[in-house]
Amino acid sequence: MKIAITVPASAVPRSGNQHTAARWAGFLRELGHRVRVVTEWRGGNDDLLLALHARRSFASIRRFSDLRPAAPLVVALTGTDLYRDIRTDAEARQSLGLATRLVVLQEEGLRELSPFLRGKTRVVYQSSDVARRHAPERSPFRVSVIGHLRGEKDPFRAVMALRRIERSTPVEVLQLGAALDRDMRTRARGWMKLESRYRWLGSVPHGTAMRWLASSHLLVVSSVMEGGANVICEAARIGVPVLASRVPGNVGMLGRDYPGYFPLFDDRALARLIERCRTDAAFYRKLKVAILRRRSLFAPDAEKSALRRLLRGLRGD
Repeated sequence: MKIAITVPASAVPRSGNQHTAARWAGFLRELGHRVRVVTEWRGGNDDLLLALHARRSFASIRRFSDLRPAAPLVVALTGTDLYRDIRTDAEARQSLGLATRLVVLQEEGLRELSPFLRGKTRVVYQSSDVARRHAPERSPFRVSVIGHLRGEKDPFRAVMALRRIERSTPVEVLQLGAALDRDMRTRARGWMKLESRYRWLGSVPHGTAMRWLASSHLLVVSSVMEGGANVICEAARIGVPVLASRVPGNVGMLGRDYPGYFPLFDDRALARLIERCRTDAAFYRKLKVAILRRRSLFAPDAEKSALRRLLRGLRGD
């Protein structure tokens, strides 16, 4: 098939949606399809449109539906789609109705949809081909936070937890990711002045971020809203235990029985978990085993197979 993937233009450098679109385009080409990636679908003889983001891709979704009414239309739902927009935005809800199939990036996403919509939805876990293995330094006990600094990520929860840990404790928080506005940049710099055990490195190349992740004892994902964090895939593939806010997007990636959750916005609980990981070897091993159990879920071959199943039965497949 000739497939167009729409990924809306973003102010976020190297956004998750852009990574997803590029990775899916590669897999679909390997499956024999001709694929182009555009920020907006304006026309053409594509056999199928795969639109990332129900609200922000609405213009493309509606135009494709009008001009190619017999062609299948697949809409992949982001975290802001699932946990905000489809509840309040008329265009996002219309996109759900126009779609032939829907995609969610983790299993808990199905719970946000009506039984009718759930019936045409497929789960496609994202993957990572990172080849590194977990090799943390002995000291200090390193906690990494990886992702651009924006409100949906609650980005400073880990350093707030660090402030609750005795200052003489050999723990550090390393934060990687661009500040997307002046306020976030000011806050990150302010935290570095307040807390000597906190470092913000800003935006770094992906390979550098993976080196830091592999050398960390823990990854913290404190998101308020999450469609399916790719950094969790990367941590699982490397073998780095994750401490995550208990929100549906994280639970869908890590599993309901995962032992490393803390309540949203609760830096006191996060501090206790960090200290438990540092001092309780049995608990840390339990976390390590739990993350490795999810590893195969995020393998590139698994994502490629899920995309093959997603397109099965659609016209031209």
